[in-house]
Amino acid sequence: MYKAKVLIKRRPSILDPQGKAAEQGAKLLGMANINHTRIDKYVEFNVDTQDEKVAEAQIKDYCYKLLSNPNLEDYEFTMERE
Repeated sequence: MYKAKVLIKRRPSILDPQGKAAEQGAKLLGMANINHTRIDKYVEFNVDTQDEKVAEAQIKDYCYKLLSNPNLEDYEFTMERE
C-alpha cells in the first residue's frame, strides 16, 4: 500500500477568489501588510497496491481526472510505502 500526499495549486495566471477574500478579511482586521494570498488544496489518500509503478499511475490518473482542474490547476505529489 502507498500513501499519496497531493498539493493542488491554481496556476499563477489564474485569479484566486478565496485568496482575495482572505486578503480582504486581513485588511479589515488591520493587517495591511498581507498580500498575494493563494489558497491551495492538500489531499491525502491510500492506493492499495504493492506495485510502485501502478500506484504512481493511479495517483496521476486520480489527480488529473478528478482532484484537479487541468485547465486551471497544477498538482504535485509524493508517495510513500506504508
